[in-house]
Amino acid sequence: MATAPPKPNETAARHKALLVDSSAEINQLLANLFDHREWDVAIVKNNQEALESARRQTFDLIITSERTSGQEDVQLLRRLRIVRPHTRLIILTDEFVPGDVLAAIRERAFSYFAQPFSTEKFEEIIRTAMEEPYWDDGIEILSATPNWVRLAVRCEVATANRLIQFYREASDLPDAETEEVATAFREILLNAIEHGGKFDPRQHVEVSYVRTKRMILCKVKDPGKGFSLEELRHAALDNPPEEPFRHMEEREARGLRPGGFGILMSQKLVDDLLYSEKGNEVMLIKYLDRKESEE
Repeated sequence: MATAPPKPNETAARHKALLVDSSAEINQLLANLFDHREWDVAIVKNNQEALESARRQTFDLIITSERTSGQEDVQLLRRLRIVRPHTRLIILTDEFVPGDVLAAIRERAFSYFAQPFSTEKFEEIIRTAMEEPYWDDGIEILSATPNWVRLAVRCEVATANRLIQFYREASDLPDAETEEVATAFREILLNAIEHGGKFDPRQHVEVSYVRTKRMILCKVKDPGKGFSLEELRHAALDNPPEEPFRHMEEREARGLRPGGFGILMSQKLVDDLLYSEKGNEVMLIKYLDRKESEE
């Protein structure tokens, strides 16, 4: 006699999340995100209780409370790394403090959010944290000062999305300009990861971020052999005005992901987009408002 197939949560290992108690709004948001058929969710009052719980058992994901500062959460992360080095921790804080984002990257936080933040992007990062199989060597700081940061970024889409979230939080530009730079930066980064790194997690893209009084510069260098802009038949940049989607046929023939609008869109979002002669280095430049730069 045939037996009914087991339910998914009877055969697969259940995941464990630990939440530091937040506002009622954040608690409800998180409660709606976790599928309780697959996840066991525990809530603790503060960071000290979170550390004690993590010492007793392993959690797949820990999310801090916006009631604590980023500095306090980074300190928790340092102590957590001693006992649970691979735990994904998302820092949620009420106020951004310069330097906290770099500290979070150094200590290998999964992500960082300061109030106010986009609920949609918060949900996206949490889902990535739930699904990403390995992650904690994905972003490495090569050198860093407050205005000049160099990173090595693993050639994966999820890692690129994590980096862009760190950028959003570190940016002190108005929201609209922050999103313009973030969108252009992400498109160029994904192009480097796809075409230069071939989505190979063993490969890394080198990223530089420079902030001066008058401009923001993002430089992306991929590990590939480079290309010429004249060769980009798979990009919308090469389309004649009367055939705005011609590149889609070329992308399909090459087996590339849908898209190809990245360079064209990035050109419209920033002030300058410069390629090296070899084609494997790109600079995005966004000039700041003169009045703002003189403050």
